[in-house]
Amino acid sequence: MKKLLSVLLLVSMTASLLAACGSSKSSDSGQSGTGNEGGSASKKVVAWAWDPSFNGAALKIAEELYAKENPGFELEVVDMAKTDLEQKLNTNLASGVKEGLPDIILVNDPNIQKYVTAYPGTFADFTDKVDYSQFSPYKVDALTIDGKVYGVPFDIGVTGMFYRSDYLEQAGFKAEDLENITWDEYIEIGKVVKEKTGKYMSTINPNDEALTSILLQSGGSWYITPDNKGNFVDNPVMTETLRVYKAIADSGIAKPVTGWSEFVGSFNAGDVATVVSGVWQISSIMDAKDQSGKWRVAPIPRLNVEGAVNASNEGGSSWFVLEGSANKDLAIDFLAKTIGGSSEFYERFLKENGGVGSYIPSFSSEAYSQTPEFFGGQAIYTDFTKWSTEVPGISLGMYTQEAKDALKNELPNILNGSDLTQSLANIQKLFEQQVQ
Repeated sequence: MKKLLSVLLLVSMTASLLAACGSSKSSDSGQSGTGNEGGSASKKVVAWAWDPSFNGAALKIAEELYAKENPGFELEVVDMAKTDLEQKLNTNLASGVKEGLPDIILVNDPNIQKYVTAYPGTFADFTDKVDYSQFSPYKVDALTIDGKVYGVPFDIGVTGMFYRSDYLEQAGFKAEDLENITWDEYIEIGKVVKEKTGKYMSTINPNDEALTSILLQSGGSWYITPDNKGNFVDNPVMTETLRVYKAIADSGIAKPVTGWSEFVGSFNAGDVATVVSGVWQISSIMDAKDQSGKWRVAPIPRLNVEGAVNASNEGGSSWFVLEGSANKDLAIDFLAKTIGGSSEFYERFLKENGGVGSYIPSFSSEAYSQTPEFFGGQAIYTDFTKWSTEVPGISLGMYTQEAKDALKNELPNILNGSDLTQSLANIQKLFEQQVQ
């Protein structure tokens, strides 16, 4: 380890010397835009992100808008796989080696509290830099830790219940029959759909926690408490979530799938009548060109617990700035004036990349009012943005993945009929062992 740290420090020192000698355009891609030439501050910032056609493209829109008012501004986007980005960031921060890190980094929302808590002083405080009242509250809640707001909200995964209108009509249901229903009502509708059409109502995958996450947040709860304790025992929302999950599995309305390809294939092939998922699922649904005009979207069903709503979230990310960045102020200003406060950015992001944000002023724009023929002329983005303002805000905590893993370990037993109270105690115990 000492040898590795010595090598890393040597590389960092070498990079610094090159920068000082005027080599600010070093071929070492991903190096933060440090260094001064002729005594003038650099106008270049570096960002790390995954998915260049979505996240990277969004940054390029932001760069174009910002450069109009800030001539000479330059943004370098370093693309890497999400897992590689997270591993590289964790490795550098854990070893204390901060040289070579970017100015801006994309962070998956469930990792926010873990990063900020585990590496104090590493990420810039945005509290007074952005008007957070203009964003959907639940996105701001995810960024808020100990009274400070870190970063800028980006894309959201506000959920909806996509459904095949032709299948539902064949089974005798109208659009209003799917509005603001409970999960128990959903299951009963699914039984009729299966009987009348031969189609499954949905899919189910015991190795994927997407549905349980959607259910929990719709009830204002999560796998862990705000103080990072397991939230499985004595939690009515968790109990109701797993009751509903098992009821769906037992009812026979769900088609078993084992991975992403099977999941997408099930609705692209016309095997299921509904898909409960995030707004970003639109592009996958629209891949089946022959199904144009047959899809609609309704609010998701709600749990039968006090405070539960017909709205939730699946996925999403935010942009952070490194506190130690030599270009911190520039990076903050760039994000604050574009992704953090520009309706034009979000209009273009939707039109050009299909991305939906949580910036409320943009919701009334023409882009969000479009009525895709694929969805029967429904103003789907208007609906999704409305639902995004209803999603309960929760604390995602530090150990979301560990809690999900503990649940997945016990889920087969729950589906096989084990006592739910005992299963929840088993999950709680396993989670506590994992995070000790």
